[in-house]
Amino acid sequence: MTTKTFDIATFGEAMMLLIADRAGPLESAEFFTKRIAGAEINVATGLARLGFNTHWASRLGADSMARYLINQMKSEGVHCEHVVLDPAQKTGFQIKGRSDDGSDPQVEYHRKGSAASLMTPADIDEPWLASARHLHATGVFAAISQTSLATAQRTLQIARAAGSTISFDPNLRPTLWQDEATMRREINALAAGADWVFPGLAEGELLTGHKTPEAVARFYRDQGASLVVVKLGEAGAYYDDAQAGTGYVAGCPVEKVVDTVGAGDAFAVGVISGLLDGRSVADAVKRGCWIGALQVQVLGDSEGLPTREALTAAGY
Repeated sequence: MTTKTFDIATFGEAMMLLIADRAGPLESAEFFTKRIAGAEINVATGLARLGFNTHWASRLGADSMARYLINQMKSEGVHCEHVVLDPAQKTGFQIKGRSDDGSDPQVEYHRKGSAASLMTPADIDEPWLASARHLHATGVFAAISQTSLATAQRTLQIARAAGSTISFDPNLRPTLWQDEATMRREINALAAGADWVFPGLAEGELLTGHKTPEAVARFYRDQGASLVVVKLGEAGAYYDDAQAGTGYVAGCPVEKVVDTVGAGDAFAVGVISGLLDGRSVADAVKRGCWIGALQVQVLGDSEGLPTREALTAAGY
């Protein structure tokens, strides 16, 4: 096993996020708030806020959006030494509407041909990645191009060989794949290389053909995962663990849902941090449900993620 020098590594695309000032069609919005977006950086941000030594690797253009993203990530305590700024490439961005009824907001992506989509396995600093205690991966980075898929596959191989733990969130983006069969095959292959797999129930049904949390979890456990946590939205989550067995964890009540985007990433922050802190599986899943509930009550993709002080004060 390679000597571990830091806690968490993750690879993925970061985008500048513009959030509309009002509910309704995006074309009706006149003012936007600037934020950062990206499944992997949401998780990196959450884990860094909890005090973990967290590193994020990617490619960006050498433009104002890239400088904004890097500055924001560094302000959160995320290490960005393995982010390449390339003046020949461009940074992706997205525009997000507002929803005042708890439904998913309208989102438009402008990421085709982005710098991150041009990443290849040659961009991986293998000794650095091998020295991470844990790798978090998602299906988003794997979906944005054939070379990013190859890069994602290689990161899991390196982390596995180095004895690191690996978490994987399918985080499906069907429109980014050439077809559903390809998505199912590639996502399930990535999941088979992970220790901890976090599908949502609807994702699990699409990927496995099974309709119950128990059957979805068993599918991935049979593929080799030591822990599967199936997200059930407001109902909480179901877990199946090689050592702790199975169980349901209730969701945390939310008075008003403001924005559902980022909830799954927040859940992953809770479970990963709990397990790396040495908490029981049930307690880690409870933490995931609590942080997910915090995130859906705010605008932006990571504004609800707590600090370690807030986590301790809440008893999680």
